[in-house]
Amino acid sequence: MHATVGDRLVVHGAVVGEHDKCGEIIEVRGVGGEPPFLVRFEDGHQALVFPGPDAVIVHEHRGS
Repeated sequence: MHATVGDRLVVHGAVVGEHDKCGEIIEVRGVGGEPPFLVRFEDGHQALVFPGPDAVIVHEHRGS
């Protein structure tokens, strides 16, 4: 899993009825875009995240 600052991390809910958690990657601490990522979630809290298999990176469109 590779990311850059500005990409979005989406962690899918693990049980029925649990909402996805979405946040913006504000810092990449791993080598070559690898985790861990410092993420600012929609509710404003920040966390150091080591994404599991229930997470995806949404790469922000970078125009030319």
